[in-house]
Amino acid sequence: MTTRAPEPGDDRLSQLVELVVELASGDRGARMQPSPASDEIDAVIVGINMMAEELQALDADLEARVTERTLQLEQAQLQLERLALYDPLTGLANRTLLADRIGQAMARADRGAAPPAVLLLDLDGFKAVNDSFGHAVGDLLLMEVASRLRAVVRESDTVARLGGDEFALVVIDATNDQVLEMAERIRTALQAPAQLGDQVCWVSASIGVCFAVRGQQADALLRDADTAMYEAKGTTRGAVQIYETRMHTAALSRVRLADQLRGAIAGGQLRVHYQSIVDLQDGRTSGVEVLVRWQHPTRGLLLPAEFIGVAEDTGMIAALDRWVLDTALAQLAGWRATVLGDSAFTMHLNISPIELRSPRFADEVLGSLAHHGISPADLVLEVTETQMTGDDAQTLQALETLRRAGIAVAIDDFGTGYSSIGYVRQKFLDLVKIDRALVTGLDTDPQQHRVAAAILAIVDAFGLDAVAEGVETAAQAEELRGLGCRFGQGIYWCAPMSAAPMTMHLTAAAHATKRAAS
Repeated sequence: MTTRAPEPGDDRLSQLVELVVELASGDRGARMQPSPASDEIDAVIVGINMMAEELQALDADLEARVTERTLQLEQAQLQLERLALYDPLTGLANRTLLADRIGQAMARADRGAAPPAVLLLDLDGFKAVNDSFGHAVGDLLLMEVASRLRAVVRESDTVARLGGDEFALVVIDATNDQVLEMAERIRTALQAPAQLGDQVCWVSASIGVCFAVRGQQADALLRDADTAMYEAKGTTRGAVQIYETRMHTAALSRVRLADQLRGAIAGGQLRVHYQSIVDLQDGRTSGVEVLVRWQHPTRGLLLPAEFIGVAEDTGMIAALDRWVLDTALAQLAGWRATVLGDSAFTMHLNISPIELRSPRFADEVLGSLAHHGISPADLVLEVTETQMTGDDAQTLQALETLRRAGIAVAIDDFGTGYSSIGYVRQKFLDLVKIDRALVTGLDTDPQQHRVAAAILAIVDAFGLDAVAEGVETAAQAEELRGLGCRFGQGIYWCAPMSAAPMTMHLTAAAHATKRAAS
């Protein structure tokens, strides 16, 4: 390359300056063609062209990155908006979006449209599925329920998952009859078995229905539907209940009772009573059943039926059951030391189905026995027929663990539930408690006598002992003895009583046994 001054009329330098100005102003496509001279000026032109190419490539790359980042931000914003309004597991609307849809429907009603209806669903038996098969299967079940709900409702309706196993629907432009028909379709759709991987699950849903009135707020509408749902749950599985005004008062009373029960557990208002169980062959007191009571400060002594359901619904049942277990076993240890010695004697304890499904339940029972120095053979756990139905793996595992440790299991209220005799035989049982309904009229009604005789014969054929509940007369006790019933329980021998009078009762019974033996 030669070095020489530009020829007169050579304007390449001025063109080069213009190129640099264009590039600096943002025109990355500007270029300058080198001359045939191939001198120093052309070398600069080539260098600037190459720099322009690099700048153009960098700009294109930067623009692509900005575009990609902008798209990502837009997608993230959409995702955030979706997370704010939709349930991530099922893809259904969440509580926030549901409330907005209710508000829109109520605004339409204010302009003359029909008020909406809200249906609130709670799955029956979902906790058992979760506890038995794990949360992964539980999530699959929730997604299956969501799919079935989508298939039943109309495009104009909103389906939402409120959390856990609760779902809700907002139904617009429908008559009351059409809403109830939809509730029935939902109930039917959910009753079909669900194939979830290797597991087959059966669930149903308790449904509360609330028909809105103009001017009603979304939270009040949901609250009333929830109240109706709990009313449905208290009847039978898979029930549909329409909200009535009286339910609000009952719900408030239930909330107040729950608050009072929390204070009762912490404040020492609970009481343990005992009722004796008698060997019908020799009249000996062979054990007691533990019965919890609540000494309410204003309502007096409350029976379990008045507060156990509240304890289960509010999660207080675990603390209540543990308190009853420890209190009763401490009392049994005291009786062993002062009255019973090493004589054969069992303590019967009723178990909540919720506690029985807890993975920690068996360990807690065995730990409490060890703490109080009580032999597992001294404890009988009573479960109801309804607790023994269904393939609840956690329940069966807990019962098997406890029986292996030496604890006996009794089925309570036998003869009034819906489980078959053959089904009961397959479970982990040692004892059957005959419901008082089969004992009433035993000595006066021939048909009742035949029914009781048949039940006791079947129980005996299975190699199980029976305890007849609700024995009130000597005649009933004698009839039961003649039918081969091993044990009896009822006010004929003694009513439920607190620890002090039961101690006196057991002491008197022990003295009578000694006198009879001598």
